[in-house]
Amino acid sequence: MIRWIAAILGYTFFRFPGAILGFLIGTLLDSTLSRSNTKGGGYERMFRTESAGDRVSPADFELNLLSLASLVIKADGTVNQRELDYVRQYFVQAYGRERANATFRVFNEVIKKRQVSAQHICALLRNRMRYESRLQVLHFLFSIANADGTVSTPEVNMIQQIAGFLQVQGRDFESIKAMFFKNPDSAYKILEVAPEASNNEIKAAYRTMVKKYHPDKLQHMDEAYQKGAQEKFQKVQEAYEQLQAERGF
Repeated sequence: MIRWIAAILGYTFFRFPGAILGFLIGTLLDSTLSRSNTKGGGYERMFRTESAGDRVSPADFELNLLSLASLVIKADGTVNQRELDYVRQYFVQAYGRERANATFRVFNEVIKKRQVSAQHICALLRNRMRYESRLQVLHFLFSIANADGTVSTPEVNMIQQIAGFLQVQGRDFESIKAMFFKNPDSAYKILEVAPEASNNEIKAAYRTMVKKYHPDKLQHMDEAYQKGAQEKFQKVQEAYEQLQAERGF
């Protein structure tokens, strides 16, 4: 929190160079104060590195996640209020109102005025985040796009680009994407099998997907992320039950 306050103050008085300097100074103070609070907490378990030099702070992650959300919201050339409301509600639920407001404030006053690079953000996160956490980021981004009732083609393209930068496997991207579209083959895509797969192959795929998307995988994350994990898991269950009914096994 201190780093962002210092960044805002630095930007106010000395513009961009001041923001950078304030951020660096605030980081030193913030890390000292927050180390005892974050050590062993859920946030750090979301990341797979133990190296202090590679660690992504909670404030950094929240701001980068908000930046990715902004790219999806603006992908179709319009800023939809329902999508904005979804993001704000999600952040409040995940991080608390005060912390969420601070993140939005810094984004609006500093980051929003710069060109947001999905490639740069994902390069920062992809080698530090656990794979299941990266999958949850994609589910969050699709949920934003779907907040107005329709996931547009430009939004899908943007999320697919982000998935590529995060090095998410194509089959996993298509599985999550299929959770937001009702097509004849959606159930197959969610389970990551071909329509011509045998019943035994579908059963095996279902067991694999249950392991991959089980909510217990994200117990280390905040409540909002766990809710997203439960939604993904429910979609897997529904897809399997649909195929069971269609095929009679």
